[in-house]
Amino acid sequence: MNAAASALATRLAGIDENIADAARNAGRSPDEITRIVVTKFHPASLVRELADLGVHDVGENRQQEFTAKAADLADLPSLRWHFVGQVQTKKARAVRTAASAVHAVDRVKLVQALDRAGEGLEPLDVFLQVNLTDDPARGGASPDGIEELAEHIAAAETLRLQGVMSVAPLGEDPARAFARLADYAERVRRIVPGATSMSAGMSQDFAEAITAGATHLRIGTAITGARPAHG
Repeated sequence: MNAAASALATRLAGIDENIADAARNAGRSPDEITRIVVTKFHPASLVRELADLGVHDVGENRQQEFTAKAADLADLPSLRWHFVGQVQTKKARAVRTAASAVHAVDRVKLVQALDRAGEGLEPLDVFLQVNLTDDPARGGASPDGIEELAEHIAAAETLRLQGVMSVAPLGEDPARAFARLADYAERVRRIVPGATSMSAGMSQDFAEAITAGATHLRIGTAITGARPAHG
């Protein structure tokens, strides 16, 4: 193992240990939590190294990069691809083709596009993204509209609503933000009782997310290291 691969393994092990500690401190089992390694801007070779280290859940947030990596790594069927970025409606079919889960479903038109693209495919796991800010330009559905959006997802024949997703706003205590998300998650569960998952927490705030009940963590640079320069 070269130095870079050794450093990657060390970072991965360290994060997994911290996740386990945070789970136990919250009175939860680490087995309840899925750690997704976000590999934005990193080459497919890094994903292959992660797979060699036992990583199964990988996240991407740009459609073209995601499609290319999924094709390059098609020989690794154990990989589960999570699309964690905003999805343009016109790119729904491309995302749907390779993704196992889409984490940022925030509007009815996207629900419809993903559902139409699912004909002949396995059902797609999706998360309802909630906007935790007052800025409507930020990604995510307004809290006022989450029940209606949940109903549309539940009615889609090829989608399975897993739960909610969000990003803690910059400048706000993430514990407070994720506590609000947990409340929104309960509202969604009144519509779809099986939607028990919560996608929340990144490199800098996953411990607070775990305390709030997160089941899926989206962790990038804390594991992958600094992102390479990109055009």
